[in-house]
Amino acid sequence: MPAMTFPAQFGILDEVRDFVAEVARQGGFSEREIYSLQLAADEAASNIIEHAYENCPDAEFDVVCSLSDDALTIIMRDTGKSFDPSRVKTPNLKAGLAERKIGGLGLYLMRKLMDEVRYEPGTRAGNVLTMVKRRG
Repeated sequence: MPAMTFPAQFGILDEVRDFVAEVARQGGFSEREIYSLQLAADEAASNIIEHAYENCPDAEFDVVCSLSDDALTIIMRDTGKSFDPSRVKTPNLKAGLAERKIGGLGLYLMRKLMDEVRYEPGTRAGNVLTMVKRRG
């Protein structure tokens, strides 16, 4: 089960995307599916960096990828601030950019791109985000 620990800094997002893509290619995912996986992982990592670890320059988070016969599971763990995803409103995509409220787009994209998205705040292991993408 491939796993990596990343510093909670925006400069490492390429590495997160590359890590997820490498595992997905080993699992036989199409390039289109890999793009979706990378985008979802990028959004999740960005949220951890920006929100969970706000003002914590030395923080780290873990990314674990698990392949099964028909799916890739990405688990991200952090020990930063948790949140309640049910309180995040679905963004109004029809509103113009100037009228849109800030926030919620990352979670919206993760839910659209992945087959399953689960968030467990404040577990013994910290906050745990699990995203599952099934092949084709």
